[in-house]
This record gives sequence, C-alpha cells and structure tokens, in this order.
Amino acid sequence: MDYFPVFFNLKGQDCLVVGAGEVAARKIELLSRAGAKITVIAHEISTTIATMQTSPPLTLKQTAFSPTDLRQFRLIVSATNDIATNALVAKTAKEQSIPVNVVDNPELSSFIFPAIVDRSPIVIAISSGGSAPVLARLLRAKIESVIPPAYGQLANLAEKLRDKVKQHIKIPLQRRIFWENVFQGTIAEQVFSGNDQNAEILLNQALNNYNDTIDNGEVYLIGAGPGSADLLTFRAMRLLQQADVVVYDRLVSPEIIDLARRDAEKIYVGKQRQNHSLPQVSINQLLADLAKAGKRVARLKGGDPFIFGRGGEEIETLMAQGIHFQVVPGITAASGCASYAGIPLTHRDHAQSCVFVTGHLKDDCVNLNWTQLALPNQTVVIYMGLVGLEQICQSLIEHGSPRELPIALIQQGTTNNQKVITGTLETLPVLIKNQSIKAPTLIIIGTVVSLHDKLKWFLAKPFS
Repeated sequence: MDYFPVFFNLKGQDCLVVGAGEVAARKIELLSRAGAKITVIAHEISTTIATMQTSPPLTLKQTAFSPTDLRQFRLIVSATNDIATNALVAKTAKEQSIPVNVVDNPELSSFIFPAIVDRSPIVIAISSGGSAPVLARLLRAKIESVIPPAYGQLANLAEKLRDKVKQHIKIPLQRRIFWENVFQGTIAEQVFSGNDQNAEILLNQALNNYNDTIDNGEVYLIGAGPGSADLLTFRAMRLLQQADVVVYDRLVSPEIIDLARRDAEKIYVGKQRQNHSLPQVSINQLLADLAKAGKRVARLKGGDPFIFGRGGEEIETLMAQGIHFQVVPGITAASGCASYAGIPLTHRDHAQSCVFVTGHLKDDCVNLNWTQLALPNQTVVIYMGLVGLEQICQSLIEHGSPRELPIALIQQGTTNNQKVITGTLETLPVLIKNQSIKAPTLIIIGTVVSLHDKLKWFLAKPFS
C-alpha cells in the first residue's frame, strides 16, 4: 500500500490553492463541496475561478506565491504550470508539516486526490497511487453504475435512527446483523424506490418487534478453490464477506483471506503432515460452538469441501447439534490445476475416465488399489502425493504401467506461483529430488500430460 487512505474533515478549515487555471478550478470545486474555506493565490485569476460560486466565498489574491503566504493552512494544493513554483510550494508546506498536493506530481506531494464516487454521506475513493489515474477514473465509472444515488438517502436514514437502534440492541454483533438486514432487504428497497417515509416506518416496526435473544448462528462451508481468488463463486464471496468468523486451513491463499470483512475474527486450523494445529474432531466442535454463540461462520476449505476436504464430517457434527449450515462447492484442485496447466483430464484420444485418489502416507506407506490405477486409457489425479511420489511411481510400474507413462507435478496451481514439472514415472522422482517444491501440489498421471506443452496457456513463473 503506497498511500494510506484517509478522509479529511475540511468543513470551515482554511485551505490554499496556488494557481487559478482550469485544473485548479476542478480542485477548488472538490474542496468547496467538502465545506473548505479556500484562498487562491495566482499571477492571473481565470474567469472560471473569478466567477465561481462557493460557500464560503473564495478569497482571491492575484500575486506571486511567497513562502510567507503559508499561515496555518489545513491543506494546500499547487496547480500551476511553473515547475519552480510547484517545487517551492511543496518544500515550504512539508517544512511546516502541512499536507500538500502538487497536481500530476506524486513525487512532490504528501497526499493525492483519488477518483471519487459521491453518494454523500457515503463517499468512495479510488486511487492508483498516481500510477494510472485514467484507470482509477474508469473504475469509478464502473462503481457509479452499480451504486445508485439513493444509497446516500439510505445512509441518512441509518444516521437518523442510529442512536435509537444502539439503545434498543445492546449487543454489537446482533446490532450489526440487524443493520445488514435493513441494508439488504425491504427497507432498503423502499428507499431505492423513493419511499423514504415508508422505509422509516418499516425500520421502526422492525426495531419494535426485535427479539434480543441470541439465536444460533450459521456455518458456511465454502470451497475456496485451488488458489486464485478469481475462481471463487459469487455465493462464496457474498457469504465470506458477511461472516463474523473465518475458520480456514493452510490451502486457502492469503488473497482469499483478505476478501473477508476486516473486522471478522480469523482462526487458523490448518493441517500439515505430522503437524495438526487442531484435530478434526476439535474443528467440528469449534464450528458448532461458534454458531451456538450466534456467529456466522465461514469455514474456508481449499478446493471443494467434499473432495478430500472432510466437509462431510464437519456437517455431520452440525446436523447432530441442530446448527444451520450452507455448503458452497468450490473448484476442486484437480479441475483448476489441470485447466491452468493445459492438461485435459479427459480426452477421446487419451483418457475415457478419471480417478481421484489421495497419496497421503500412512505408516510411511501409500496404500492404494494399484491394479486399478495402472489400467490404460485413464487419468489418475493424486492429491497430497508429493512425499510419497517415488513410491507411487514405483508401485505403478510394478503393476504394469509403462515406465515412460507421462506424469506432471503441479505446484500452487492457478496462482502466479504455479510451476508445472513434467516427466515420466521413471524420471520425475529424479527431476524433483533437488528442487524446492512448495505445497500445495497435485500429481496428474496419464498420456493426457503429453498435451501440456501444446495446450499450456497460463504464463506463470518459469520452473527453475
């Protein structure tokens, strides 16, 4: 984060604009909308600025800028065409610890103007840190198209009844849920339809009928997909952003965790080989206990929760204890990693079936149905098989698979750290022996792997 976003309260505050051209006029208009008392200093005052109607009125000084002009201004903008003047304004302002913006010159500025979506009192600021202002404006246009002006009226209604709601609903969690229901339900629709009076009546009715007993919360069992945040479903995004608690495992990427509410509690319950931060039975009960406390719990699981994710065990516990839950499928690692590696799991010339198995070691041994896995014309996908890779390859060869059968190891598939290493059952264990491979990984075995070089499309970091 190159710039920390903050909002200044400039009502009645003295602000200085150096320059009086068209660019300065746009900055003056923004500062005026925020209620600032604006002084303008410039050699020449344009007609646009001379005739601007602001409240309070502008103070115009037609003169060259001097460092002595800087009294205790709250904020300064320099919008001249003169490089030396802009530099002097910036230097003087910084010496006096006054926030300064030199238009189109981030290097001289201590703050920058974002692109603004104004739905007062809701204000949204979008910034590229000065690197791509046109892109920031395009994003603003997209946001403006989906946020109607009535959101401002909705915020005003909330402000009007905020204290009343706070007095009536004492528990912050319940109060937040109450407001979320207001902002996403019939009351909000009344505001959007222009029926502000009806909306206020309905809000008061909802408050008067509110029961402050703590009901059980709900658990959202969400498949987080193979890694990339772009591959989450719409439903997963919506539920993740309304959850009070996020319980996640080690296969969930930091980018996906960042999509949760900033104030949501995050609980890590990841498992690694021979290192379980919390046993599965304890995880099951944790979800139930959090829901019983009235929390909305997002249980994030890498891939799909019902494919080697033990999601079934978790909802069995929830059902036994009467906890409401939803299951949101995710793109399983097999599908996501194969797609991003350019390896089709089925292909009429190569594989007419696909088998998913786990290569997890138990008692230092991989116990699988090797006779079935060694059959031709199929694709075998092995989850959690990195540690046992050498044993997997050897066992398949011993049960009839050709030594030259193609195999791929995919590291951190679908992310910018994706690496795909291809070889054969005979060569792959040797190829990766001296490499630093980072979990999560997936193994794909079958002649479909031979299509990788032809069909690869995702340009991730090269293997080294």
